[in-house]
Amino acid sequence: MKLSIVIPAFNECGKIGRDVESACEFLLKNSFDGEVIVVDDGSSDTTADEAQKAGDKYNSRIQINVIRNRRHNGKGYAVRSGIMQTTGDYVMFADSGSCVPPDNILRGLELLKARKYDIAHGSRKLAGAHLVKDQGPYRHICSALFHWFVIRMMKLPPQLTDTQCGFKIYRGDVARLLYGQCQTDGFMFDIEIIRRAINRNYRIAEFPIDWTCDPDSRLSPTRSFWRILSELLKIRKAT
Repeated sequence: MKLSIVIPAFNECGKIGRDVESACEFLLKNSFDGEVIVVDDGSSDTTADEAQKAGDKYNSRIQINVIRNRRHNGKGYAVRSGIMQTTGDYVMFADSGSCVPPDNILRGLELLKARKYDIAHGSRKLAGAHLVKDQGPYRHICSALFHWFVIRMMKLPPQLTDTQCGFKIYRGDVARLLYGQCQTDGFMFDIEIIRRAINRNYRIAEFPIDWTCDPDSRLSPTRSFWRILSELLKIRKAT
């Protein structure tokens, strides 16, 4: 079994080294054949260099690939760029910042290896999730409103509790097919992927995660409202 771990990053020079090391140590500890792909989405800092430096310590045992986008295109573009370079039997992406300990990957993999599901989403909302450091009240309210809105507007399965969690695992062939079709470059790419997966009758499961809030979020619910709405309308039309 080969596991591909994709980490999108934008101006994360202070975090990305730890992300790469954590991913590599997880693969080695569990004796997985694996690869770690970092996509630096046009950072103005030394994100790519720090990722490469951390990866150099492991490249004799694990495949390390640092992709450097010349300009900032958006998180969806970065995740898509990385996933389309993967070769793993299972493929995942994890947000930079190590908000979710890598050992949580095992929970999602068990769901996929049993062949009952094609996609496994980490969720901060399920029973059994452990929130080491939670979001503030404002973001809780915004998150609840967003979830209510997309479930109805985008006609997503109501049992999905956490569509935007940055910790998702796929069967490799499923990931490469869905992301090969994805058109959304911004933050709402998760919604497009879910819509396309439903259209193809892929089975999606959620699993509880251990999560620590990273206060350095790049998405402001109020400042990004019209951009988010525009992306969602385009997704609904395209899928």
